[in-house]
Amino acid sequence: MEGELTAKMERMRHVMTEYGTDMIQAMVILVVGLLLLQFVMRKLRVLLDKKVKDRIRATTVLGIIYILALVIIFSAALITVGFDSRNLLRLMVMIGLGAIVILLVLRPYLPTLPFKVGNTVKVGTLLGKIEATTMVHTRMKTFDGKTVFIPNSKVLNDFVINYHYTPTRRIKIDIPIRHIRDILKTKQIMESIMVEDPRVLLKPARPVVYVINLVDGCVKMGARCWVNNTKFWLTQCDLLEKMLNFMERDKIVLAGRRQAIRVFHETPLEVSGEGTGPALDMQATSAAQVPEETGFAAVSDDDEI
Repeated sequence: MEGELTAKMERMRHVMTEYGTDMIQAMVILVVGLLLLQFVMRKLRVLLDKKVKDRIRATTVLGIIYILALVIIFSAALITVGFDSRNLLRLMVMIGLGAIVILLVLRPYLPTLPFKVGNTVKVGTLLGKIEATTMVHTRMKTFDGKTVFIPNSKVLNDFVINYHYTPTRRIKIDIPIRHIRDILKTKQIMESIMVEDPRVLLKPARPVVYVINLVDGCVKMGARCWVNNTKFWLTQCDLLEKMLNFMERDKIVLAGRRQAIRVFHETPLEVSGEGTGPALDMQATSAAQVPEETGFAAVSDDDEI
């Protein structure tokens, strides 16, 4: 046993003495090359996202560049170790061309996740930022601090909203008012608040206020404006708060739903014949309408208007 161990140690020392420098150089080439490749790919991705509108084409170009760069890096590292350069280059070129063919031919037919790491997405009822993806699941960090692991099968079978692909988003705020005579004043207040906010954009459409509906004794007013996607939530909250404050200042009464309640009273009736006492009958004698608490809403994205 001691002899075998000594022989193995001697062979290892001989390999390290003869090829140690080449192996270190190959490792340096491999590590530095991969780090530079990651840096260059990030820059190219940003550049292509700005210049190329077709994202599928941009992703395909990036994939081809990445494969060719990997072939060059691994070939340089293996040649440094001592592999035959001619045979190695032929092999690596064949591998690279095969990978490119697979990428171009089979990519449209392979199921892929409709987002990347860092995108803000909504999967089913979950809203958050994608932290990581694997072959099995997707890790999402929700905005209330929870980490959720979503099976990729559920992602592919459920609806997904990816907010990364849309630079702007429309704010929709509905406020019901009680009196029809306040329509003009309410429209002026809501529109002026949106126009004066520097975060509200004039494109793709200018801020506008609609009279949406007349229902349940109230007039529903709807404000619509566009903002940058990253400023959507805070801008919506600020606009709603300002609108409510200005309406209270101008004595505009907000409307709420009303609930009808029927009140029944017991009334005695005479009963003929043998009996031990009067019978009771229930009669509807009055009805009242009791207002619920005032309601207003920043409506969801499912509304048509």
